[in-house]
Amino acid sequence: MSESSMVSQPPVFQTPPSTRKGEMLYRTLGRTGEEVSLIGLGGYHIGDPPDEAEAIRIIRKAIDHGVTFMDNCWDYHDGGSEIRMGKALRDGYREKVFLMTKIDGRTKEAAAQQLDESLRRLQTDRIDLLQHHEIIRLEDPDRIFAEGGAHEALLEARQAGKIRYIGFTGHKDPLVHLRMLEIAEKYNFRFDAVQMPLNVMDAHFRSFQNRVLPLLIEEQIGVLGMKSMGGKIILESKAATPIECLHYAMNLPTSVVITGIDSLPILDQALEAARTFRPMTAAEVNALLQRTAGAAAEGRYERFKTSSMFDGTALSPQWLG
Repeated sequence: MSESSMVSQPPVFQTPPSTRKGEMLYRTLGRTGEEVSLIGLGGYHIGDPPDEAEAIRIIRKAIDHGVTFMDNCWDYHDGGSEIRMGKALRDGYREKVFLMTKIDGRTKEAAAQQLDESLRRLQTDRIDLLQHHEIIRLEDPDRIFAEGGAHEALLEARQAGKIRYIGFTGHKDPLVHLRMLEIAEKYNFRFDAVQMPLNVMDAHFRSFQNRVLPLLIEEQIGVLGMKSMGGKIILESKAATPIECLHYAMNLPTSVVITGIDSLPILDQALEAARTFRPMTAAEVNALLQRTAGAAAEGRYERFKTSSMFDGTALSPQWLG
């Protein structure tokens, strides 16, 4: 039986409760107890606007309208995204957000160095959630948890108060996520959050939703959904609108749906998705999955799974240490 023929019966998930404050929805980040906005502002795209002042306006408007979850990464735009966000979080804005960034280093030395650089760029003395970035190779978990690996640096940083919570991200294959969770358990460690693709195509092909999400729920690990539109590539299929893509990801047991925002109109679109979201019925979910099944076959619109075009560490292996 082909994978695409199996997607009509994905795991049944209950949409988690949300608290509405003004136009924004908030959920709890796993077992941490932290309340975070259901919409997260993606860090990569905030480096796209040519005008830095425009990027700062986008970040501050998002916060002013209730977005509290800030996504970023040490390597986005060679540090430019973190620098912009650091400037935007001046003047009291830092205290209004839950700040997340990521590091690529697989060795203790590389991870510690990248974290310190991120702290300087973000103009803060603490990161609320630091994540191991791009866990896309089966050997990544082994390197991170080995003696002298990045995990040691993160544990020391948490002890020193530089970071509060620890997670990991990846976009390649659910098998790699499952192995990362397995190796962590071997070392008696449980992640606070995990970031992965969750979108209208994922249920049909190498599915994080079907294979990883149930385990995260069982372990009470915060779920960070990303690539709801796959860098706009999913929209090329014409199978779903931007709002439908966001609503589908929000309907899953996600704590946060991180979405790329590179302009004020795109920010308004994300805010509109939060304003208009209501839990979808089973019939609505099934209809959307049936509509996207054909386009999702073979991962044509999830190129982050099937190509290296989204793999920053493949282009710059020196980041790994």
